[in-house]
Amino acid sequence: MPELPDVEGFRRALADALPGRRIRRVQVRDAGILRNTTPRALARRLEGRRFDSPRRHGKWLILPTDGPALLIHSGMTGRPYYAADGAEPVGYERLVLSLDRGELRYADLRKLRGVWLADSADDVVHVTGPQGPDALGLGLPRFREALAGRRGRLKPTLMDQSVIAGLGNLLTDEICWRARIAPARPVADLDADDVKRLHTAMTQVLRTSVRHGRVPGLPRWLTGVRDGPDPHCPRCGAGLARARVGGRTSWWCPRCQT
Repeated sequence: MPELPDVEGFRRALADALPGRRIRRVQVRDAGILRNTTPRALARRLEGRRFDSPRRHGKWLILPTDGPALLIHSGMTGRPYYAADGAEPVGYERLVLSLDRGELRYADLRKLRGVWLADSADDVVHVTGPQGPDALGLGLPRFREALAGRRGRLKPTLMDQSVIAGLGNLLTDEICWRARIAPARPVADLDADDVKRLHTAMTQVLRTSVRHGRVPGLPRWLTGVRDGPDPHCPRCGAGLARARVGGRTSWWCPRCQT
């Protein structure tokens, strides 16, 4: 499923193609992807507008124009992409914006989150709701501040988008494993060194993942072994534990992570 590195990859790909392009025609092929607008209203408000530079905050892709902003939350299977005129579709294209050169297409198999419209680029928060600081590039002081005073368990806290924006299930398990901290540990029990290790792990995991364009299943990563038939810790060799933490299936090493 798309996580922060995937969405950042979408943003970077569109950053080279969209700025300055004029929207000539809006084709909604499946209204089920629209969350706070209608096909007619979307076309009326976007046709004739020009795109500005794409942005991202957490898992949200923000596509401003010189009027409203188009917001995309890709859910598990969504993929926005730019295509040259006449290019073959990838499949399940639910929305196509014909531009003065090329097309912006949104393909999505399961339609879990979809496409939203904000009145302007400054009105985005009314759609996304409260968002914490973006995880990518988040410095240690602000990371400490985000966790200060939290009373819940670690993994649900890290995945709470109002605390830190952008961390999903795979990223959070990888970060906790690298920091040697169990995902169900109470945040209030963490000391200053624990928080520093978490921040270092988050920074390393995100930088590598963004470089790969996804959370990579590398051999020395938890992500690289968790889906195997009998997964073992890439660090110490112990069998991995699996349970639901904060409602999400979670993997960790009972020997390495305390």
